[in-house]
Amino acid sequence: MPLDAPVATRVAALNNRYKHHGATAVMEHALSDKEVGKIALVSSFGAESVVLLHLISIMARSTPVLFIDTEMLFAETLAYQLELTERLRLSDVRVVKAKRNDLFTRDNENILHLHDPDACCALRKTEPLQRALGDFDAWITGRKRYQGKTRQTIDFFESEADIRIKVNPLAHWTSADLQDYMTENRLPRHPLVAKGFPSIGCAPCTTRVNDGEDPRAGRWRNLTKDECGIHFVDGRLVRNTGVAA
Repeated sequence: MPLDAPVATRVAALNNRYKHHGATAVMEHALSDKEVGKIALVSSFGAESVVLLHLISIMARSTPVLFIDTEMLFAETLAYQLELTERLRLSDVRVVKAKRNDLFTRDNENILHLHDPDACCALRKTEPLQRALGDFDAWITGRKRYQGKTRQTIDFFESEADIRIKVNPLAHWTSADLQDYMTENRLPRHPLVAKGFPSIGCAPCTTRVNDGEDPRAGRWRNLTKDECGIHFVDGRLVRNTGVAA
């Protein structure tokens, strides 16, 4: 199928072709399948990010890695990003930030998150990422089904508003799968995980998670918000329109 075929059509074909494959096989095919096209990995360098980063380092370490620096991240995340980049010898990590003029006009005092967290995420995450993805046909995410109600039905491949393909190699992995992989490959953990942060975003909007809580309970605590917005198009969560994986 040609690359200029509709995204939704290619997504359906890819999900059908790879529905019985595992995460590593899906990743390998996503990096080489002509129906996927030019691809980048988008990584937060968060609690579980090292798994996909390690896979990329083994399969194709020159794959572009887009890291969104909101300039409100934990210092530990910034240090972890540098550590993993060096340790895994990732050769094309691109730091993505909001435009200086946009920050000056829309959040000059760095308090937008206090009264409009959605607008803050749009300014510091969604808009910069969309600009960075402009040259790509597809991007790899670390989303998993176990992460919450908005992610329970995600497939390996999704159509992002018929603009580009979104690839979720770890969609069917559990938390135990991730921990086993990290242990087996002796991968360094994000330093905040040991302090009670199983899901890590920006410092002002992330709190510790108590025993028994959902792993993402510390993200935007006490708000109805549970996604930063990079998986939304026109305010709607992107859903797959292809064959289930």
